[in-house]
Amino acid sequence: MKFENVLAEVNGFGRFQLRTILLSVIPRVTLPFHFLLNNFIAVIPCHHCNISSLDDGGVFRNLSQAEKLVVSIPLQADGTPNSCQMFAEPQYHLLLNSSNMTDLPTVPCQNGWVYDNSTFKSSLATEWDLVCDKRRVNRATATIFFMGVMLGAAVFGYLSDRFGRKITLLVSYVTTTFFGFASAFSYNFAMFAVMRFFTGFGLSGISIITIVLCIEWVDIKHRTAVGVLTSMDWSVCTALLPVVAYFVNDWRYLTATATTPLFLAMICWWWLPESARWLISNGKVNSAHFYLSKCAKVNGREQFMADIKPETLSKVILVENENRKYSYLDLVRTPKMRRLALLTGIVWFGVACTYYGISLNVTGFGVNIYLTQFIYGAIELPAKAFVFFTLNKIGRRLSQTGTLVMTGLCIFCNMFVPRDNALFQTTVGALGKMFAEASFTTVFLYTTELYPTVMRQNGLGYCSFMARVGVSVSPLIMLLEEVWGHLPSTIFSLVAVAAGLSASLLPETKNIRLPETIEDVEHTRRRSISTSDEKSQP
Repeated sequence: MKFENVLAEVNGFGRFQLRTILLSVIPRVTLPFHFLLNNFIAVIPCHHCNISSLDDGGVFRNLSQAEKLVVSIPLQADGTPNSCQMFAEPQYHLLLNSSNMTDLPTVPCQNGWVYDNSTFKSSLATEWDLVCDKRRVNRATATIFFMGVMLGAAVFGYLSDRFGRKITLLVSYVTTTFFGFASAFSYNFAMFAVMRFFTGFGLSGISIITIVLCIEWVDIKHRTAVGVLTSMDWSVCTALLPVVAYFVNDWRYLTATATTPLFLAMICWWWLPESARWLISNGKVNSAHFYLSKCAKVNGREQFMADIKPETLSKVILVENENRKYSYLDLVRTPKMRRLALLTGIVWFGVACTYYGISLNVTGFGVNIYLTQFIYGAIELPAKAFVFFTLNKIGRRLSQTGTLVMTGLCIFCNMFVPRDNALFQTTVGALGKMFAEASFTTVFLYTTELYPTVMRQNGLGYCSFMARVGVSVSPLIMLLEEVWGHLPSTIFSLVAVAAGLSASLLPETKNIRLPETIEDVEHTRRRSISTSDEKSQP
């Protein structure tokens, strides 16, 4: 008897599984809120130099605000006021002839800046003057956050396979809550950067553990549905984020609001089950029997577990050495695991780099920032329906390859859309976002099915680490537009296509039993089983 057969007997997709998914959704609400928070808290509103230093107490004081700007701020080539320069002294002649600005002495802003607060009450840029020479520091806040996510993926992946899914998840809840609120109360940028780093560190655990916990509790037949279902919260909350940001337009309050759902998640943690697969794989059969009995009771299948003794479960998953502790080194010790780690690492890097290359560029599509973010979230919902259909019809491998190649194609095509055609540009961008989200939904499910139970969190932790490397470099790739306007889009397109080609070399996992040990991966034919085969077995 295999674990899949036990799961089928206690109902692999009943009320117990639905309750587990629902309890996992509560903390996952914070994921898109924090991952895309930079679009709102790091926004740079329109600004110009504070010209109060030019007030000489005479003529200047009697001018209107518009006239003061004319005599104080030089115009750029496109006719808009310069954000970083001011005249060394008032140029009153410009009130008569504003076109003659050649050779007028200018200096950098002397007394700070004045910001347009009509859209955002405050942001990081307005709080600590992260504009002009410090503009790159403002852009780097996203990179700092995702470096924390990157480190968290490696640490929580290891801890989850070492100490279990449930206790590690609680640690990630507490870490995120503490540092999330600490970020909101930061009194200087250095403190904020450190707090955001550790917020990302904690969030990484929530991201990778909740999806694995849900997948490990469902049967083969419903894995695709659960994989897509658990990612729906991301899309809904991505569309909800601009609504929240519209009403909470102070960066401190918005950061705190994004963290608040974790208080409810910590209360609900008590009702979350530990993974029975992980417990059996680690020789904890009594605990596994307890959770399987609870599953059977909630699903109305109590009789089956009453006849099963805990000792029987030790034969459900055959482990060579129950006392063996797995680590990241096991990803490269055997040939097929090495190949799997290399290919999945490339795929995750490509998926995340292109997804956030689009997601973190909401201001680059010429439409209101709130509306663009809402469209980006809403377009993910049809992406889920699309990927649910393709995963069941053509399988994981072709779905992963196809969505990545299509993402690269959309980014490439957007390079040739005229800047003044904002509607068409947003449409193509949203289409690219749809395929990028479809590839992200696929890769979580696909990777969970590829790695064995004893290494699943280590594998997903490593992949998530590679993804965050991709996310961390995406804001830096955006800075390359200073070299050539289309260079970032060209790089994102090539990365997406390269990841798609790598995905085509991975094995198919549709209707195949989850591997439990490294030996299962090295000898894949031993675990092949279709849904129909599973039903026919006792």
